[in-house]
Amino acid sequence: MGITSSSKQINTDRIDCDGTLKVTLALSASPDIISNPTDIVLVLDRSGSMTGDPLDNMKAGARAFVDIIAEATGGISSGEIGAGSRIAIVSFSNTATVNSSLSTSVSELKDAIDAISAGGSTNHAAAFNAASDLLDGSQNAKVIVMFTDGKTTVGPDPSNAAASARANGIIIYCIGLIGSDGLDISALNDWATDPDASHVAITPEDSDLEELFKDLAKNISKTGATNIVINEKINPDFVITEIFDPTAGEAVMTGPTELKWTIPELGVSGNEGATLEFLITHTAGTNGLKQVNQEITYSDTEGNVVVFPDPYVEIVCEIVVNPEKCPEPIELSLDSCSSYSEENAGKICMESTGSIISLNVTIKNVCPYKRSALGIILSEMVDGIEVPRGMKALTIPAHYYPECRDVLVKGIKFVLPDNANRSTCKCIKRELQVRFISHLVDSGYECC
Repeated sequence: MGITSSSKQINTDRIDCDGTLKVTLALSASPDIISNPTDIVLVLDRSGSMTGDPLDNMKAGARAFVDIIAEATGGISSGEIGAGSRIAIVSFSNTATVNSSLSTSVSELKDAIDAISAGGSTNHAAAFNAASDLLDGSQNAKVIVMFTDGKTTVGPDPSNAAASARANGIIIYCIGLIGSDGLDISALNDWATDPDASHVAITPEDSDLEELFKDLAKNISKTGATNIVINEKINPDFVITEIFDPTAGEAVMTGPTELKWTIPELGVSGNEGATLEFLITHTAGTNGLKQVNQEITYSDTEGNVVVFPDPYVEIVCEIVVNPEKCPEPIELSLDSCSSYSEENAGKICMESTGSIISLNVTIKNVCPYKRSALGIILSEMVDGIEVPRGMKALTIPAHYYPECRDVLVKGIKFVLPDNANRSTCKCIKRELQVRFISHLVDSGYECC
């Protein structure tokens, strides 16, 4: 049966600007139909829109499907499906009919297919329920092949019936013909087992149906997968920071944003899964909804088609306010052959001599559309006495994110004078204290 499912998941849908995310890649595979006896229900649309060539081509495809499964199980010469596998036929329009219960007889199955006639509306839910009932209690691997040429026109929403079947371990394939009444391709993708690329086939031409049924039968009957190679390249806004040992095969980093996962074989002797987990860290410093991977490719010897989901994560970067600009530089030049230069640097107003301290502070949970006031009081302990060194009051502009956010205020600068009590030129450790006071400027209150 080859690769039966694949997934790519992230452990959260939102991280901070420099946050880390865990990514999980997973595959599962099943062996060939001889090693893994399988019960298959062909579910065939016989609504009125199938009249004529569409019905004839669907029947040809269904008969070819039965022959390929019989041949793959070694039973074609005896007219029987071998190795413990079985096929059933269900057809549907307004209601669903079991044309043949699970059987190994090729002739019985083909007679059931040939007896189908078209007419009526389209009840997909009834079809899924009838097929699921046939597979209930089966100890074999379980597969439903749903063929349809139109949208649901009667009966309940079939999504619940399909989801229930998948939850009971049934693999669902869908073949869709874009008929005269149109086809809801998204519904087929919803019903089918993931990934859609290997479990859903669509055609606008009924003449293609026989080949689609043949291809699907070959896929179901082949072995698991060997010589698997998965190349993952993540969005360049992230870097890979750690790769954990996979449950099968080996994974190595091939670049800051790339890894390679190789698995010698999977699902060759029995149903088997493989998982790889790795960590990525956001480094771009920009907000927004971002795609996790830039590209991911899959290959194996058997030619399985595997498409991984494409998760997105919301990046939330803190708001940064720089209330004080750096002084404008005075540009000087020194001739390349000169070792001495004398320049007039202009005039500057000195506040005091001493040290410069630059402070950063984060104001927590600032609500949108409101300015904030921030007061900073700096003092120094000199001989056990607290001495004032400066005070600043700043207005922090409002932000316009839809929710309360932390605001980082950077580069609040104080110039500290020399300690007047210092008696030597020796550098002395200075003990400083800083106090912050913050509140909203825009409270919404108005005096009547």
